[in-house]
Amino acid sequence: MKRLLLVRHAATSATRAAAFPADEPIEEGAAAPAAVALAGFAARAASADAAASADAAAVLASPARRCAQTAAAAGLTPAVEPRIAECDFGAWAGRSLADLHAEAPERVAAWIGDPDAAPHDGESLRAFAARVAGWLDEQAAGDGTTLAITHGGVVKAALVHALGAPIEAFWRLDVAPLTVTELHAHDGRWTVTRTNCPLELADRHPSVAGATAADRGAADANRGAADADRGAADADRGAADADRGADAEVRA
Repeated sequence: MKRLLLVRHAATSATRAAAFPADEPIEEGAAAPAAVALAGFAARAASADAAASADAAAVLASPARRCAQTAAAAGLTPAVEPRIAECDFGAWAGRSLADLHAEAPERVAAWIGDPDAAPHDGESLRAFAARVAGWLDEQAAGDGTTLAITHGGVVKAALVHALGAPIEAFWRLDVAPLTVTELHAHDGRWTVTRTNCPLELADRHPSVAGATAADRGAADANRGAADADRGAADADRGAADADRGADAEVRA
């Protein structure tokens, strides 16, 4: 089984201002909560993984300064993974969404409404999502635990891909700083275990708070059974729809 822990970096000035990032540092005072929350979480994740596998948990980070600083505050030395960098916002980097909307609302509307649009001359949402999806597919083929310190956009794109959701679902997801989103993969198929969970509350979730591999496997099996139940229910609804369609054709 592959276990992927996606952690959003600590807050920055851009986070607070709802602005597009420009590789700014984490906020003054954000290092201490990052150190406490992330260090404890990473240690427990590694301990749980070691109990189930001879391999140590891998730690990755985006190349962005805010991700490197979040990792350093927790005493982690991650490998840099360019594919989990935030979307390239081009000319919009460092500017607030409110200012851009006041200046050129049609360009902001195009960016939100068309996943192939790149009015900032950076990455389109579709290109960005494809980059993240490629990395996620590679992760699904492995085993063990990987902790990745990354960005809200990357976590949202990963969730969309893991769920097989339409790309428009990206705008309906929220990821706060210093939260974890956890995905499990079996035979290349992802299951979403939890999303947007504050790191300080992570101990309340069995997958990190000392759960065994058997516990996690049982939970995943239960989710698989629930998926099968939902699939059977969908099949029943499909049959009922077909019956209604046939009745309509007869009446016509």
